[in-house]
Amino acid sequence: MPKTVLLVEDSLGDTRLAIEAFQEANKSVKLRLVRDGMAAMTYLRREGKYADAPRPDLILLDLNLPKMGGREVLAQIKADDSLKTIPTIILTTSAAPEDMQECQQLQANSYFRKPVGFEKYDELVRSISTCWLESATLPQQNASYASAPWGASQLKR
Repeated sequence: MPKTVLLVEDSLGDTRLAIEAFQEANKSVKLRLVRDGMAAMTYLRREGKYADAPRPDLILLDLNLPKMGGREVLAQIKADDSLKTIPTIILTTSAAPEDMQECQQLQANSYFRKPVGFEKYDELVRSISTCWLESATLPQQNASYASAPWGASQLKR
């Protein structure tokens, strides 16, 4: 069964690496891309051009994003009852202990530093894919939840 991964990434180079790595790691993955934090929340709330967007099975979230940073996106995802069960993995260049601690407090499911070079990036994506998309047993959505406009009603704007 195909899985949908939402990649929230503004770097064209890192985006290209992710696309190539997922093509190698798991051909059944449907990779969706947004380039900033505001677009991520619009996608997750299924607003505007994302009204028919599929619910992601996994979110890969960069911390350093334009318009709305990754920490704020993570906080909003984990505060929303209809979104918080989506595994959200931080994929960033930051090795700052305070970033790791803040993401842990905001309930990120994992925190990874972006590796340098395709081979290491490919290895990381394979590990993430195997763990979160193939091996992990995650709560299933019920039929009414799956058809509801998830994410749109829980956040105060």
